[in-house]
Amino acid sequence: MENTVSDPTRMTLTDEGPALVTGPVEIELPDGRRVRSDRPVTALCLCRRSRRWPICDTSHRTKVRETPKDETDEEDDPC
Repeated sequence: MENTVSDPTRMTLTDEGPALVTGPVEIELPDGRRVRSDRPVTALCLCRRSRRWPICDTSHRTKVRETPKDETDEEDDPC
């Protein structure tokens, strides 16, 4: 069953995890390869920590995400 204008594909962005896509999905990777998932909901990895990238395997849960240094904080800047 293909999606129509009245039945769009739904993508849900989560706070600290993957993007959830409803229905079967085909993902085209930067190198042109395609990955298909026929699951009712597919979790797409946004952090690239998944060993199954682009499909999320929850690897982000076991690793600490580094937060970029605040560029407005000049106290530690030696220059």
